Amino acid sequence: MNLLRRGLLAAPALAFAGGAEAQQKPLVIPLKWYVVQVVDDAFTVEMPGIPDHRLVNDASARGSAFALHSYSLEAGGYSYLAQTALYPPDVDTTQPRSLIQAALDDRAKVLETRKWSKVDWREILAGAAAESSGPLKGGNALRQLVLLKEHRFVSLAFMGAAASIAGFEAERFFKSLKIK
Repeated sequence: MNLLRRGLLAAPALAFAGGAEAQQKPLVIPLKWYVVQVVDDAFTVEMPGIPDHRLVNDASARGSAFALHSYSLEAGGYSYLAQTALYPPDVDTTQPRSLIQAALDDRAKVLETRKWSKVDWREILAGAAAESSGPLKGGNALRQLVLLKEHRFVSLAFMGAAASIAGFEAERFFKSLKIK
């Protein structure tokens, strides 16, 4: 086929192509996950960004002061929270389940039903732990892990659409916990 014939055959296709608009996909930059090392090197956890660190002054039932360190981040439509505290000596940690239950009861106040849909009790690295999940208003849900190892309190929480609390981001967040 000579060049003139090829050009004539291609001309109609080029004429129609001029009216077509190229569809561009939005540029999606994957989130970069960072290892967050909490105060006193108590543990590390991964988050998809650099969290805000806040210090909350608290007191035991007997009035001994202690600090709750809170690391929070909102990224990709999800909320991530890691908290830790070293309870003072006057807090009885010999019955860790009762302390964990108190933390679960307190956090359940934000749930739509004011109670957890699911609570799984277990031991993690010689510490008592409970993983729980429950519905929030607007179709979202909360998943959390609360752990007590000696006097060290650890809590991880993930909030997002109800289906997301078992998704990749939540799983990566919870599985990244490394306790020292």
